[in-house]
Amino acid sequence: MTDYHRFSHEAMATAFEIIIAQDDVDATYAAQAAEAVFAEIDRLEDELSRFRPTSEISRLNRLRAGESLAVSLAAWDCLNLAKSVHAETDGAFDITIGPLMQLWRSPDGSLHEPEAERLALARKSIGSELFELEEDGCRVRALADHMVFDLGAVGKGYALDQAVQILQDWEISRVFLNAGDSTLLALDGPSGEEAWPVTLAEGALEKTLRDQALSGSGFMVQGAHLMNPRTLRPVPVQEKRSYALAPTAALSDALSTAFMIMSPEEIHTLCTRYPGVAWLEL
Repeated sequence: MTDYHRFSHEAMATAFEIIIAQDDVDATYAAQAAEAVFAEIDRLEDELSRFRPTSEISRLNRLRAGESLAVSLAAWDCLNLAKSVHAETDGAFDITIGPLMQLWRSPDGSLHEPEAERLALARKSIGSELFELEEDGCRVRALADHMVFDLGAVGKGYALDQAVQILQDWEISRVFLNAGDSTLLALDGPSGEEAWPVTLAEGALEKTLRDQALSGSGFMVQGAHLMNPRTLRPVPVQEKRSYALAPTAALSDALSTAFMIMSPEEIHTLCTRYPGVAWLEL
């Protein structure tokens, strides 16, 4: 019988979990591989978290209009993906939208209409069209003052994708990765099995995953926390939960957020354009 080796680690304000179920991998080897993965996730958090004052994202947030900064490959990958998803979803995904929620949310967590002047000022610094990516030297150029880059809707997925690279170096392929139950990434199924079983929306749907990522967005955990980049207003709280399936966890992470904004027709059109991308709503 195949042993299931489970490991967990707190990072990026969530719990990361690794499950390895491969006949030729014992507990000691699995633990060593998991330690290497968690070390990489910690390194990525140091680079990508806007809450770390020395991170590259924090340094980007201090740029003035016209200034640029050379960033690491990890930051470049995330910013490039975010800008691409912004374009492909017609602006439904935007990593610069964060400051608006701070204006709309009261200290008790309820929502209120901000003062018009404060809202107008914030809007001058919001929009993925307000930064440029210069491939030569991996430089990011801000086109507005006081921009706030926030990779929270893509960083955890990206960390899972990088974890896969580490595990492949350790010749581990039968593995399941989980970032806070909001993003899942499955490679080959456990030894003797075709895929990994998953349960969504508190048992509303059971399915299997293999060589695929799945991310979910909704309001059950955090309540009103999503901004609509198209209208610059909070997304009304809904009972539905939107799931995106994609070839990579970073992409599914970003798309699950965008799908909360997009119409069903827009989502179906996007999924038709990109093989391996699918949508579930529960």
